[in-house]
Amino acid sequence: MTDHGADLLIRAGAVHTLVPGQAPQRALAVRGDRIMAMSADPHGLDHLVTAGTEIRDLPGATVLPAFDDTHTHLVFAGLGAQDVPVHRARTIPEFLDLIRQRAAVTPEGEWIRTTTNWQELNLAERRMPTAAELDTATDRHPVLVKRGGHNDVVNHYALRLAGITEDTPVPPGGTIGRDADGRLNGRLIDNALQLVEHLVPAPDRAQRIEGLRIASRDYAATGIGTVRDCAVTPEDYAVYLAAGKEGALHTRVRALISALGMTSAAQVEDLLDTMEQWRDASDPWLSVWGVKFGLDGGLEAGATEEPYACDHSFSGMLIWEPDALVEAVEAVVRRGWRVGTHAYGDRAVRTLLDVYERVWDRNPGLPAGTLVMEHGGLAGPEQRARAVALGIPVTIQQPLLHDTAEVEEGFWGPERVARLFPARGWLDLGAQVSAGSDFPVGQFGAMRSVWGMTTRQTAIGVKGPEHAIGYDEAVTLHTLNAARLNGEESLRGTLTPGRLADLTVWDQDPAHCPSDTLRDLTPTHTFVGGLLVTPADAQ
Repeated sequence: MTDHGADLLIRAGAVHTLVPGQAPQRALAVRGDRIMAMSADPHGLDHLVTAGTEIRDLPGATVLPAFDDTHTHLVFAGLGAQDVPVHRARTIPEFLDLIRQRAAVTPEGEWIRTTTNWQELNLAERRMPTAAELDTATDRHPVLVKRGGHNDVVNHYALRLAGITEDTPVPPGGTIGRDADGRLNGRLIDNALQLVEHLVPAPDRAQRIEGLRIASRDYAATGIGTVRDCAVTPEDYAVYLAAGKEGALHTRVRALISALGMTSAAQVEDLLDTMEQWRDASDPWLSVWGVKFGLDGGLEAGATEEPYACDHSFSGMLIWEPDALVEAVEAVVRRGWRVGTHAYGDRAVRTLLDVYERVWDRNPGLPAGTLVMEHGGLAGPEQRARAVALGIPVTIQQPLLHDTAEVEEGFWGPERVARLFPARGWLDLGAQVSAGSDFPVGQFGAMRSVWGMTTRQTAIGVKGPEHAIGYDEAVTLHTLNAARLNGEESLRGTLTPGRLADLTVWDQDPAHCPSDTLRDLTPTHTFVGGLLVTPADAQ
């Protein structure tokens, strides 16, 4: 034995390195936060064992790299960890009763928030609650009900606090909801969210850190070792920094600082001034990736070339004027940061590619991967080819489609929904594509996403089977391709000596699981930087 041995030795049935052409290995040694050595012989690294080596003999296990979720919202998950769990409700009365229970133990006048990962079509009534219904749960507290990142419903107490009346101007790029009689119904969409949300006090620092501790462990428990959090405010990032110092993060975080709600380059410049303090303050666990813009709306307002199926006078909305967005994106790239822009509908995809092409032309020599398309939901063949020609990476989110297919069919019709997130088309063109969940709109989970991309299953059946991809391709979108998106392919994405020891251990080989088993398969262990972060009793 040697004094310079391994801290961890795993002997497994198969270690899939994801290095093309390399046969499965049987032993993997870790020292510090890096992979030290590998062997095709399960006992081929025994010479690295010392008195301090932790040995895990797992002869039936499969080892894979830890997965990335390249477009998700861990901040929302952390906030929701202690919010009213309305995602458990199956009816509006149950939904309201959960809020009523929280109101009973909340001092009058304090805000009540809900979790965000629910869909109204999962309720028996198949609709959102109204302000009047929320009033029946409590009229002594302002209530903020969030669904995903684009939709709020609030009670009348909250509307009064915000000064919202029937005469309030609708913000550009936003919606203030009304019922059939023209009265406010409590619904706020996109750029109207801030009319109320700026009034909601942030949870205290300790609560937020605990929320991130819980949520990041939940992600890791599904096999995710790195998240790309795509809407992080400067205040959120300060909490991330504090959580990192307390050891509360169980995944690596690559944060996109949010420019959502902004409409001018001047506002973005102010944001960039704030970001300067973080330029050189990153570590392997936590760093700023760049800036997040939103070009169109979400499920209800994605900008489409053809009118909506439910309203032939509506084609979604663009939140930015293209000329203004060019100036704002240029402000970011000239400071050396990257840009990820939400573009969901096909009109938004076309407009974003126009914007990005102008930015490339006016700023020659930008590093590859500087400009990224988030979602590219309805990108058709022509726009996919344009993105590839321009070298624009795209992130796709099959779990979003799975959970919202029925909602989206109501807005766009089945033909367009079947064309969402065309992974096969992207890969056949050689696109730089990677995958994620878009939690809280889609459910996070390494194999849940792989299952979705290989089957095209949704909550209402298979949609667009011609866009399905193979298991190996789907895994690559969450590993090597994801690491490349983050500029970390030399550190993560494959299992080779010298790379970070981010790995997952599975009690069966996911490649050979029946489809229904794969959907809900989770690893027995997740290691990040050689540290066991799950199961829940990991120290």
